[in-house]
Amino acid sequence: MVSTTLEFNYRFASLADLDALVVLENNCFVYDKLSKRSFRHWIKANTGVLLVAETVAELNKEVVGYGLVWCHKGTRLARLYSLAISPKWRGQNIAKQLLTKLETETLQRKRYFLRLEVSKTNVSAISLYESLGYRIFGEFSDYYEDHSDAYRMQKQLLRKQASDFQNSTQWYQQTTEFTCGPASLMMAMNSLDNLLVMEQRLELDLWRESTTIFMTSGHGGCHPVGLANAAKLRGFEAKVFLNQQTPLFIDGVRSLHKKNIMERVHQQFMENADIQKVGVEFCDIDQLHLTRLLSEGYAIIMLISTYRLDGKKAPHWVTITGFDELCFYVNDPDLDEKYQLPIDCQYLPISRENFDKMSMFGSGKLRTAVALKLSESTRAC
Repeated sequence: MVSTTLEFNYRFASLADLDALVVLENNCFVYDKLSKRSFRHWIKANTGVLLVAETVAELNKEVVGYGLVWCHKGTRLARLYSLAISPKWRGQNIAKQLLTKLETETLQRKRYFLRLEVSKTNVSAISLYESLGYRIFGEFSDYYEDHSDAYRMQKQLLRKQASDFQNSTQWYQQTTEFTCGPASLMMAMNSLDNLLVMEQRLELDLWRESTTIFMTSGHGGCHPVGLANAAKLRGFEAKVFLNQQTPLFIDGVRSLHKKNIMERVHQQFMENADIQKVGVEFCDIDQLHLTRLLSEGYAIIMLISTYRLDGKKAPHWVTITGFDELCFYVNDPDLDEKYQLPIDCQYLPISRENFDKMSMFGSGKLRTAVALKLSESTRAC
């Protein structure tokens, strides 16, 4: 280890650094290593911030550390993906400087929260993060390739105090590409009744009870009234908010047969809602209404367009887990296993200005939400 304190240059990584980054990665880690291909991706990705630290000598400059942050598209959340310092250059304050500069770059990209995972056994790293204002807000068991456990830590970059997650909502990952609605509904129901077991069997049952049968392609989506009816059958009071009275999701369906089926399904959902006394309110639910419902203890799922998350214009259900003056927070059941970990889908902060745009779908600007509470009979049990 070099003992003399030196100055280092901190800059964005370039493709010319690829070989040095791979060498550094191999020197720092035995498991969970980034490949050359991964480094190339993050250097080019507009959602990534990859900084390197190098010695300032004119000759034989050496890359001695790097830090990588992933800025979650469409939210105010970022994640410290990796931080590595060459073993022979440790003790020079490089990690702290790198992380501080990464925070600055992250904040400039309007990401207000920076999260990370750290091994429970990495005492020095935990101490560094805590000294910079990160706090532990959860943990993962058997997280790393060597089966060690990890702490989940977070820092709110925009303000000094960490986000308030008092509305505890356990995360559930949808097990198919078409069951975001049931997965979101299960999270909402479980937040009100933690005896409800979130599992695939219930997920598929809920989908069968709420599907529109057809969509523009692939399997049918989930109708908000169908989801509310399914929740009602399981002991929850349900309210549906819709800004249109016509059958949903048929604008992009060309087949007359499919349209007729979807219209009939819509009518059946509405008839069943009337029988089950599920409230359906035709209005354009706004942020004030949402915050009032959340404050009253309702659990809410909402339909969004995924365009600001993944560039696709698909209808997608999420669970609203809380709010503050800056953001709404959601649990997203859809995990991109190539680049995401479960932590990236939990309590996602979505800025107020983005939330209004994300919570509309299609050319008709459909906005819909389902609000749940435990029924009095369920409470008595």
